[in-house]
Amino acid sequence: MTTDIRTPLARYADRLHAVIGDGHHVASPLGAWLLLALAAPAATGPTRAALEEVLGTDVETAATAAGALLAAPHPLVPSATAFWHRPGIGTHGLDGWRAALPASTATGALPDQAELDAWAREHTLGLVEGFPLKVSPRVLLVLASALATRVSWAAPFEVAPAGALGPGSAWAGGLHRVLRSPEYGHRCWIADTARAGTVAVHAAPAQPARADGGGAGLLVVSVVAAPDVPAGDVLAAAQELATAVADTPEHELPAQRRSLFDVPLGEGPLWTLREEPTHTYAPDGREERVTAVLPCWSARSRHELTAPGLGFPAVAGVFGELLDSPGLEFEAAQAATASYGRYGFEAAAVTGFASAVSLPPEGVARVAELRFGHPYAVVAVATDSRAGGTTGPWHGLPVFSAWVANPEELPETDVADR
Repeated sequence: MTTDIRTPLARYADRLHAVIGDGHHVASPLGAWLLLALAAPAATGPTRAALEEVLGTDVETAATAAGALLAAPHPLVPSATAFWHRPGIGTHGLDGWRAALPASTATGALPDQAELDAWAREHTLGLVEGFPLKVSPRVLLVLASALATRVSWAAPFEVAPAGALGPGSAWAGGLHRVLRSPEYGHRCWIADTARAGTVAVHAAPAQPARADGGGAGLLVVSVVAAPDVPAGDVLAAAQELATAVADTPEHELPAQRRSLFDVPLGEGPLWTLREEPTHTYAPDGREERVTAVLPCWSARSRHELTAPGLGFPAVAGVFGELLDSPGLEFEAAQAATASYGRYGFEAAAVTGFASAVSLPPEGVARVAELRFGHPYAVVAVATDSRAGGTTGPWHGLPVFSAWVANPEELPETDVADR
């Protein structure tokens, strides 16, 4: 039976985007949520309760869902997870948790930075060029996830002049050309939402993974609300609408759709609506046609994930318990990228968590450099160790001795490295 985590994931996305803010960015809430779900089974007591609150579900459900996702990879969204640690830090608790990780999760000795960067590139189709964390000698372990997609639209966009964005668009003056949805193949509608009010929605399907159009696919859903609606509310509405359209048969529109005959005619910030005579087979003689105009875009982001509400402080607590080292320092971050154009969409994210040993308390160090700047003695003594820990007759004998009172210049031939 499939475990539905869409509601918990939507809640986590709300948290994540609230921390990121309303600047231009791309992120993968799923990539971060997966790491929490992998770590959660080892949590106990208050740490477990804190993780369940952030995950939006109980630990067992989250772990089961994560395992199911990783065991059946989506053909259009390659994914990977990994856990690495420094040799010699294992405990019974850590070893037991690691053994219960999904079979597809890579484990082993902690790679160096170049290898981590290569892992990020390999598992994101080359879209993310480097791992989001720098691994210093103090880092004990790393937990990571990667998600990526690179798809072509089932029906490419048409090209429109930027003025089609409307006279009220600040973008129209800075662009020359934008995208217009094709007559067939994309879905466009107006919807009423609880968080963002009335919005305009566009959904573009990727070219299907199977030639017959069946099986797994990918929909990229764009949602625009009135300019004064907070970004978090629009993102939440987009999560809800994307889920709704994914559950709606192809070529149909979700139940939240608002009839164009219930919308006032004329120009507005989200659409322009006119009425014209036509020949139609619609039963009531009223036909609706909707297209969408939107710009190309791309984003490259890096997000710190250390805020308490994102769950990673609790993950640090989990590993502190597993390693019998409470209070471990940690880092958590995500690198994400995306590009949306006429012919397709690509996106990738790598999320990393690292625990590190704390620096020792501050103290005082004295550092000496010994200087042989006047006459001094030199003694050459022999050593003669034998099997069984015994020594031979030469052991400890001074063989040569000297008093250095006339130093010489370093030969020119020894100046260069050999």
